[in-house]
Amino acid sequence: MNYLSAENLGRNLGERWLFKNLSFGVLQGEKVALIGTNGCGKSSLMDVIAGLIPADEGVMSIRKEIKVGYLNQNPNFSKTSTVLETIFASKNPIAEAIKNYEYAVEHNDYEGISKYTELITELDGWDYESKVKQILGKLDVHDMDKLMGELSGGQQKRVTLAKVLIEEPDFLILDEPTNHLDLDTIEWLENHLSSSNTTLFLVTHDRYFLDKVCNRIMELVDSKMHRYVGNYAYFLEKKAERAEIEAVTLEKDKSLLKKELEWMRRQPKARTHKATYRENAFYELKEKTSGKRNEDKLELSVKSERIGNKIIEIQHVSKSFKDKVIVKEFSYTFKKGDRIGIVGKNGMGKSTLLGMINGEIKPDQGKVIKGETIKIGYYKQDGLVYDPEQKVIENVREVAEFIKLGDGREISASAFLTLFLFPPATQYAQISKLSGGERRRLQLLKVLIENPNFLILDEPTNDLDIATLNVLEEFLMGYGGCLLVVSHDRYFLDRIVDHTFAFEGDGLIKDFPGNYTDYRIWQEENAKQQKKGKDNKPVTVEITPAKETAPKRKLSFKEKTEFDTLEKEISVLENLKIELTEKLSSSNLPFDEIADISKKLEDTVNDLEEKELRWLELSELG
Repeated sequence: MNYLSAENLGRNLGERWLFKNLSFGVLQGEKVALIGTNGCGKSSLMDVIAGLIPADEGVMSIRKEIKVGYLNQNPNFSKTSTVLETIFASKNPIAEAIKNYEYAVEHNDYEGISKYTELITELDGWDYESKVKQILGKLDVHDMDKLMGELSGGQQKRVTLAKVLIEEPDFLILDEPTNHLDLDTIEWLENHLSSSNTTLFLVTHDRYFLDKVCNRIMELVDSKMHRYVGNYAYFLEKKAERAEIEAVTLEKDKSLLKKELEWMRRQPKARTHKATYRENAFYELKEKTSGKRNEDKLELSVKSERIGNKIIEIQHVSKSFKDKVIVKEFSYTFKKGDRIGIVGKNGMGKSTLLGMINGEIKPDQGKVIKGETIKIGYYKQDGLVYDPEQKVIENVREVAEFIKLGDGREISASAFLTLFLFPPATQYAQISKLSGGERRRLQLLKVLIENPNFLILDEPTNDLDIATLNVLEEFLMGYGGCLLVVSHDRYFLDRIVDHTFAFEGDGLIKDFPGNYTDYRIWQEENAKQQKKGKDNKPVTVEITPAKETAPKRKLSFKEKTEFDTLEKEISVLENLKIELTEKLSSSNLPFDEIADISKKLEDTVNDLEEKELRWLELSELG
């Protein structure tokens, strides 16, 4: 059953088409991720699907009888409403029934109690309250009487996410759901979505999240939709194959264009009846080759200042706000090449520690001593500071007219912006017209061109696309200075850090020698050991004598024939699976054909699994 069907969707910004001729669909039970570079139109497409903005062309439909929930990047709510009012703003039949039941109990309305008891039973709503409490608790939403306008941006995002999840829609549309969530909450959301039956359509740049939750990926590139059936790891493999094929095709097209160009030049200008069909083919080929290009690559290469022997020393630092202890007696001496990740729940003080190291926040006790050669580059969560009327190039020139690269060359601000995927047309556009991810990339650029040798990154992965993240990781892995980073992106942390500061509550910071996954494994093992210590009960191990192994029986003639047949059938099914997967991945098919192929692929995979299990069973006998 298809929940969403889109045919030839287009969105026109006036000066250009954001996307055009997009056709795709989402089937019941699918968990689909939409990925693409910043500014390619992902969020606009999500708004079109959710009905917040109209498409400029094409047809989009969602099955009428299903319930849809949408979380966008900029949730809309009343700032004067309380958290509780916001969560239950839309009518929920279970919530209404429970509210009426409680009212009937309070007023000894026995008829009402009977009526609403029956209704709640019908709606299967007796465990509703526990579900609501679980979701609110996991998303760290506790103060239900607080006004939405008094919450931080991250808290507002968590409240609106809680609202969407509590409503339990059939079809869930999420735009960057992991932004502003701490690591524990992301892991809970990941498990919650992967284990639920909800049909899902989401935009995210969290690669571990993609790998665990999604079973289909759609990539929006140059106004075209490429489809991949599988998780993120499968997507990477197939995308690499597609890139190789496109590169070969492009070279062939360019070679043919060169020959056709020579033919066009040889033809007499006055000749009006020269092969018109060949002229038309020439112009089509020219447009095709000029439109195609190798995927842009963000090049991060800047010269960093020399770093001396003395870097930064943190000596017995403590910090509290009112009665809340943020940091308690923390000490650390940074060494050359340190690559440290900072993790912990939201509100524990990670940004406060960064502020004290940078000298922006004064500790209550202790001190931070900075070496003379240390030049700090600080990428903050607050985002880029700019005048709405200011152009991109003007904002960069406030820092430097010329930038020194890692290889010693010096280039202009405009040339450096081009390396950062800001073409000349974008450089002279107003910053306010950039996408959120493009503004983040510009902010990062401004930090790097100051040539820091001590880099502090506070949530650098928010709003950055996967392509930019991959290259940023490559740059940071080769960065010669010290690195201190706060991030909720587990993949990012695992790749670039080898040391962790973990905020564990009450101002305690665990200095752990390993990356995030190492720390989580240590935590789990530590919890098991503590549990064993608490139980501390003698364990009785019952040993039963080993049974004599029965002699292994041989395959019967019938089973041997079945075994040989299965080998052939499995080979045929594997080839069919590859063929169907490639059709879905590379072809721009109408939605009804996509649905047919998806169903055929599902049947093929199920059939293949059954035959493989039977083959294994027989092979153990043979």
